Amino acid sequence: MAETKGLIGTQEIRPSKRLASISPYAFAEVDKLVASLKAQGITPIDFGVGDPTTPTPDLIRQATQKAIDTRKGAGYPSYTGSRDFRTTISEWTKKRFNVSIDPDTEVTSTIGSKEGVFNFHEGFIDPGDYVIIPTPGYPPYARGTLFAEGGPYFVPLLPENGFLPDLSSIPKKVCKKAKLMWINYPNNPCAVSAPLSFFEEAVAFGQEHNIIIASDEAYTEMYFNHPPHSILEVTKEGVVAFQSLSKRSAMTCYRVGWVAGDRRIIDIFKKVKTNVDSGTATFIQDGAIAALKDEEHVKQMREEYRLKRDILVKALTSIGLPDCAPDATLYLWQRVPEGETSVDFARRLLDPRIAIVVTPGDWISDRTERGENPGEGYVRFALVPSLEKTKEAAERLKGL
Repeated sequence: MAETKGLIGTQEIRPSKRLASISPYAFAEVDKLVASLKAQGITPIDFGVGDPTTPTPDLIRQATQKAIDTRKGAGYPSYTGSRDFRTTISEWTKKRFNVSIDPDTEVTSTIGSKEGVFNFHEGFIDPGDYVIIPTPGYPPYARGTLFAEGGPYFVPLLPENGFLPDLSSIPKKVCKKAKLMWINYPNNPCAVSAPLSFFEEAVAFGQEHNIIIASDEAYTEMYFNHPPHSILEVTKEGVVAFQSLSKRSAMTCYRVGWVAGDRRIIDIFKKVKTNVDSGTATFIQDGAIAALKDEEHVKQMREEYRLKRDILVKALTSIGLPDCAPDATLYLWQRVPEGETSVDFARRLLDPRIAIVVTPGDWISDRTERGENPGEGYVRFALVPSLEKTKEAAERLKGL
């Protein structure tokens, strides 16, 4: 038998080059800030990560609890979602957007949006292909691109453009090598909706350059004025829409969502899914069915977010900051004081007398080819603390 004594710890363990090239996940860094304050005996009010603190509604919990017994001998779930779940998604899409979705060929379930967004690239991106990505934006757009060995091309979201990407600014050489473009409206973190005309423009752009348009629509149900549009209202050809129940129904822990659209794209993504996971637990899908069949709890949550939005916006404007009242999502994209960076302002809010956690825009924005960081100068407030905690935060801000 070979002698192994003394060899423990001498083996060199290194991450892959693709993992080593990626900076720490922004929201993991926010969690560290919260932990640091708690270690000092300070209880912060955490507007950093968009994780609702509102309990998942009773009807969803009860449906899930019942399904655990109903499904006790169900075995592995379907890779693509149960027929009942996919049919319910189809019915909801028809009712919400007046779009017909074939439950057998035009939709597949995901383990929440993050998993679906990240893994989607594996079906379409070869080394050297470009993926066009909005910045600031959801980190898995770029992380999934890099893991698939593609190249991210970042398009800035700027206030002068209404936080819509200027598609005409994308160089022809990028368009020629691009296979996929991400759009996200209502937008995280900029908190704006897009007019139907923008979706029409994006579809035309994709068709002109043979680029798949992936529309992340996880926030379509979190709005304060007019119901936002879906890209599927324009066409299903060459496009897909990602959806999630995390924010709509306070189901972040459940990890359940879907992607719907062009059957050719869905078919390829189904092949990816069968190789990377075994599907969402069927009893969770049953809870998701109950969620999609009820709109009353969604209306109640929208109203609660509206109250929190108004309280916090009033507090921020009272200390001299610009009005950033959003028309959708559960975020505020707040411009910081002149002459201060987003990180500096976020640190100032961490003063023990205030102890408010936000996400610096610099952390959730990538630099463009021109070297600009469009997230700089902003911080993101996620309206997830309770109504009482939001009122308390408004009082604390007076001491800033």
